[in-house]
Amino acid sequence: MKQSDFLIIGSGIAGLSLALNLAERGSVKLVTKREPEDSNTNLAQGGIASVLDPSDSFDLHVRDTLSAGAGLCRPDIVEAVIREGPDRIRDLIELGVPFTTTGGRLSLGLEGGHSRKRIVHCADLTGRQVEERLLGAALAHPAIELFRCHMAVNLVGERYVVSPVSNGPGGPGVPGVPGVYGAYVLDVEDNTIEAFASRRTILATGGAGKVYLYTTNPDIATGDGIAMAYRAGARIANLEFVQFHPTCLHHREVKSFLLSETLRGEGGRLVRSDGTRFMDDYDERAELAPRDVVAKAIDNEIKQSGDECVYLDMTHLDGDLLERRFPTIFAKCRSLGIDIGTDPIPVVPATHYFCGGVDVDAWGRTSVHNLFAVGEVSHTGLHGANRLASNSLLEALVFARRTYEGVVRDLDKPEKMPEPLPWEDEGTEQPPSPVILEHDWDNARRVMWDYVGIVRSDERLEIARQRMKQLSDTVHTLYWNRRITQDLLELRNIILVGGMIVDCALRRRESRGLHYTESHPARDDARFAKDTIIQIGTVDLEAA
Repeated sequence: MKQSDFLIIGSGIAGLSLALNLAERGSVKLVTKREPEDSNTNLAQGGIASVLDPSDSFDLHVRDTLSAGAGLCRPDIVEAVIREGPDRIRDLIELGVPFTTTGGRLSLGLEGGHSRKRIVHCADLTGRQVEERLLGAALAHPAIELFRCHMAVNLVGERYVVSPVSNGPGGPGVPGVPGVYGAYVLDVEDNTIEAFASRRTILATGGAGKVYLYTTNPDIATGDGIAMAYRAGARIANLEFVQFHPTCLHHREVKSFLLSETLRGEGGRLVRSDGTRFMDDYDERAELAPRDVVAKAIDNEIKQSGDECVYLDMTHLDGDLLERRFPTIFAKCRSLGIDIGTDPIPVVPATHYFCGGVDVDAWGRTSVHNLFAVGEVSHTGLHGANRLASNSLLEALVFARRTYEGVVRDLDKPEKMPEPLPWEDEGTEQPPSPVILEHDWDNARRVMWDYVGIVRSDERLEIARQRMKQLSDTVHTLYWNRRITQDLLELRNIILVGGMIVDCALRRRESRGLHYTESHPARDDARFAKDTIIQIGTVDLEAA
């Protein structure tokens, strides 16, 4: 058994920022299931939204965020995150993050849904630059121990400890509230599982884009944190609000390459195969409309035309300027035979970001004692029904600091933490056949893409519920009777999270933000101006 004051699961901007803060208060074990740089943060191109210019204001950023969130943002959280944003940007500058400047001042970009230029960026590789600085600082800190290629299996709850937890006066927990005391973690390289015990456990596992067939997310984004939190009894909120990025490069040689929204902010136009623009037909803001509007428009154009894609046209802009402003995108497209200065870029929507997740309060605390969540895995209430562009890294930075304050609160109070039981796998057979896992993996993701995508209906959602239940039954049997592998764990998690997305979508019998259903096309504030909450015991999903 490994012990520490703090266990952080995940190594993106949220997990690393929090680790650096907590390392001043105790020992930190940071586990990440592949290499630490394998994160959504590392792929983030656009930047971080924050009020950094005299022509901008907190009130304007708040207004833009609330407008995009379609009535489901938590106003107090929106206000707090936006007002604390500039201080967190200054923290990164002090850390050495090389934000792009013009004339000695920060260069600020414009993206869809924003009324002012407020996107601070490092050319078109913002996430990578931030990740490199944070990771370097974490690796150099003596109180932080990083475990590469380690994947969390389950959180350690009351039924997995040596002695029953006393949830009364003097006990470690809260009466009637489940608690978490660490996690069981798989060493992927030698396929052994060990308990990591900790005083506080923090989920920073990112999103769940791999639940869908097409995504901009890296392979690690399999919803692990959401699934583990659900199994531990935590409240999960608003999983029906899945953001599909409008512009993912459509090319047979590329798996998933995001084309930053900043391209449209710099004047890029969306056009049909005949070169005619179409966004004016859908929204007065045209290409600068929020992502849900643009993604639905592209989806509709593709379905009406029968074409495989639409095009992002930058050819009316200066080619040299494009190469300087977007060096990574320019080089990637050029390697595929596309010169974005002279050729329209083929694009399609792809799963990008989850606005829902593990429900937390203003200090990152979940409904489970000693369990916290930060970053995309969490639901803070900032994004509501649709995330405003570049508010995600902002949320991760601000809530990393806020979660630090939540974690250390009452830290000095005497607590006797229970000891996790050793992992037990006696009687299990050989690992499951890769053929079975690959088939079910592909099946689950196709079901989600075909039936629970940008446009939904009650009929398609019911079909998806039945199919995901069948897959859940299969993986449940495999999990309890076969040796654990990373592939099995990821399949288990995407099927569970997929089932929760379907359940949330069926409960919301209206269309709002990122959730659009043909069966209920109108927004219904009288009945649905509230979060969709699911928890063990409230839905028919695997709990073990």
